[in-house]
Amino acid sequence: MPDSGLSRAQRIPTTDTGATPPPLTPPPGSAATAAARRTGILVTLVLGGLTALPPLSMDMYLPALPAVTDSLHAPAATVQLTLTACLAGMALGQLVVGPMSDRWGRRRPLLIGMIVYIFATAICVFAPTAELLIGFRLLQGLAGAAGIVIARAVVRDLYEGDSMARFFSTLMLISGVAPVIAPVIGGQVLRITDWRGIFAVLTVIGVLLTLVVWKWLHETLPPAERHTGGIGDALRTMRGLLADRVFTGYMIAGSLAFAALFAYVSASPFVVQEIYGASPQTFSLLFGINSIGLIAVGQINGKILVGRVSLDKALGFGLAVIVLASVALLLMTSGVFGDVGLVPVATGLFVLMSAMGLAMPNTNTQALMRTKHAAGSASALLGTSQFLIGAVASPLVGIAGEATAVPMAVVQLVCAVGATACFLGMCRPWQQVATRH
Repeated sequence: MPDSGLSRAQRIPTTDTGATPPPLTPPPGSAATAAARRTGILVTLVLGGLTALPPLSMDMYLPALPAVTDSLHAPAATVQLTLTACLAGMALGQLVVGPMSDRWGRRRPLLIGMIVYIFATAICVFAPTAELLIGFRLLQGLAGAAGIVIARAVVRDLYEGDSMARFFSTLMLISGVAPVIAPVIGGQVLRITDWRGIFAVLTVIGVLLTLVVWKWLHETLPPAERHTGGIGDALRTMRGLLADRVFTGYMIAGSLAFAALFAYVSASPFVVQEIYGASPQTFSLLFGINSIGLIAVGQINGKILVGRVSLDKALGFGLAVIVLASVALLLMTSGVFGDVGLVPVATGLFVLMSAMGLAMPNTNTQALMRTKHAAGSASALLGTSQFLIGAVASPLVGIAGEATAVPMAVVQLVCAVGATACFLGMCRPWQQVATRH
């Protein structure tokens, strides 16, 4: 197989602690070590960009929703479907692209997806009606899903065990910034142009990222490891993955944790501003602080805990903290402690969000550790499950109207308890420890 462009240090097997076998490790300070480090940083940035593109596509557009409603003379509910269409496309697109990447390699489906993304986003710039905008937002989501699913599959191709967990934590640092800065970028774009300019900016970002992928992200799945079957073979592969109790347990646990995060994102603007009377600037500050907490704990997980604490222990601790934070939020929002005000509620949300830095990377790592033979299909199932469960949980936060934050806390608690139950009941980490020993 031609050289993939990745350094030898990245392609050789790793031990459980993430260290490469001593005989194959270049001497400290050697040119090989420096090249490996540069290549590793470059791959990290490329994969981080791919995972950040879907949040940018969703969140840069948020400040423009009222303008779109006025410009296209469409009801607000219809314009809201442009968000739903993009989210649905991201969920379903992963089921298509994941098996494709297992059959044809990572590079070809990714480049095709990026080209289609550019085309769909460019059409959105000129969309004359809300219905056409909805259709091409769906196509945009379907194509943008390629970046999410293939980025995870590439990580699985390159890394094993603790090294994979470290890499996922690093990706969280990059991709976690995207939802924070995306509305800010969108707002600044609206200062100099209209809502169509946001899609123009996304088109340019898509072109640049496609060029970077074409030049620097080489194939990571050797031909000998690819699947040769068609749709039937892909479906059988996915059925086999879902039949793996432990894989499915990690998948559902991670998806339910992600749903708790989705509940926060959906409800927090209303809860913080309408119920607790905070200004938009205060809300933006709190949202940024919570995102920083998630990213910081993700880095603690990757830089400090991995290799010293088992992934299941870190995951179990993270889920326990999410459950406790959800219980505290439910007690506070339901009035058990009286009128507690914004600060205690914001603290509970900060703890809950920060603990996601332990839950998200470790569920992905543990699930993908079991699926070397079908990383693309496994990544597709992980991503689709997260988006679908998150999309179901998100509307429930407003089910009781605008006068209470209790539904948000209830959804978060149910998701957190469900995630913990799946982790303990299906993954059974104590049995895995016994098996390894």
